Amino acid sequence: MKLKSLILGSVAAAGLSTAGFAADLGVLTSLDVCDSLGISGLTISSADNCLQITGGVKYEFNWGDFNGNFNGMGVNAAAGTRNVMDNSSTTVGGTTYDNDWDSKVESWVKFAGTASSDFGPASAVIKLKNEWKVEVRDEGYSTGAYVAPAGSNAVIIDEAYVSIGDTTTIMAGKKGSIANFGDDEPFNFLGLFNSDAVDKGVMFAKDLPYDGGHVIQVVSDLGNGVVVKAGLENLDSNATAAFGAAVPTNAATTAGWYNAVPGAQNAGTAIGVLEYAGDGITAHVTGLAGGILDGVVENWAVHAGVTGTFDMFKVRAAGAYSANNANDTYWNVLGSAEASFDMFKIALSGEATGGQNNGVAVATQTGVGGSIGATVTEGVSINLGGRWFDEDTGTNNTEGYQVAAQLVAAVSETITITGEVGVYGTNKAVAQQTDFYGAAELAWAPGGGFTSSVKGEAHQNGAYKVTFKAAKEFK
Repeated sequence: MKLKSLILGSVAAAGLSTAGFAADLGVLTSLDVCDSLGISGLTISSADNCLQITGGVKYEFNWGDFNGNFNGMGVNAAAGTRNVMDNSSTTVGGTTYDNDWDSKVESWVKFAGTASSDFGPASAVIKLKNEWKVEVRDEGYSTGAYVAPAGSNAVIIDEAYVSIGDTTTIMAGKKGSIANFGDDEPFNFLGLFNSDAVDKGVMFAKDLPYDGGHVIQVVSDLGNGVVVKAGLENLDSNATAAFGAAVPTNAATTAGWYNAVPGAQNAGTAIGVLEYAGDGITAHVTGLAGGILDGVVENWAVHAGVTGTFDMFKVRAAGAYSANNANDTYWNVLGSAEASFDMFKIALSGEATGGQNNGVAVATQTGVGGSIGATVTEGVSINLGGRWFDEDTGTNNTEGYQVAAQLVAAVSETITITGEVGVYGTNKAVAQQTDFYGAAELAWAPGGGFTSSVKGEAHQNGAYKVTFKAAKEFK
């Protein structure tokens, strides 16, 4: 033990003297390559490489009778209105089956190995991902006969790419898109109907154009809050997949058949992004041109958004537009504003969509929403809000709405209770035009990055659902 203590003491003394000498010379040294590269968290280092390991697991379980869609809310799929839950059942042999449930586990682990180079940090990134989900509808009898539960359990390489650079970074391999689709969510607490259908914002049709996948990307920070991005994405489009089925132009004969366009015609998406962040303003413009590898642009799209924060006020505007060479177009715009006055917060939002299908105008749709929130006491707040949506401004009786009241109470540093009551309604000629509902959620965040919640929701139309969630990430 004495010899071991002597050796350890000598090493420590040598390290301290070396650090002190380096400090005298005004040179900052690091005994760990991860520290010198500015990488923290769960790391493993060698003499010149730092391996950072991150990951996470999410679990969700739903049970109840929630598989139906409430009449009048979202019956027009193109309108993008929210599909409000409704009950459903299947009767087989005189027995009624109505329970639905699903269980989903999402897990991922990511390895990033980084070393220094003359051009900045050089990294190789590999991310493994798994989603295992089992869905059961009407106890497995949703088609009138027993159906085995649908599920999936495959580990995939979600990301595999290399990168190099600092203020300018070059990336190549398989990864997500550099496209910026932010600065477009409404501020009111209920959101907007069409916005919900496109991941809470504005968006063009999700298949126009394709992004991510196999990519070559460059991102450069120009300073003063300005960032520019450029890339080629979707380079792995499946050449054997059909973009459209072959159909006859004359149903009576096969003489008018035309060939399906192979999926390879959509391969290659050129993306350019300009971003700004500073002085209370964030903004971006993203442009995409799809199917460029064959020399013909099959489709293109633009997404833009800006958010301004000025003392008590926040304003936001966003828009998206897409088109293809089949004379299909789509546009979606959104505006939102929020004002905070001591204990009160007021928000208003509006949206509109429209476009053409084969050169013929489709229905223009509009929606508005608003809310007022108040902090009653420390940790307790209430929200009152409503939203309205018209699926076709040129046709009568195509509107739907939601009105709700919400109470959020932080009963401790780790436990939050949320309660909500409200009603969905429509003026369409359907059997049931209103649907009252109530929901309550208990959320627990004890620390360590662990979160979990239990939520129950019941509707007048007979639907109900209980949801349990748990998640943890490590970095």
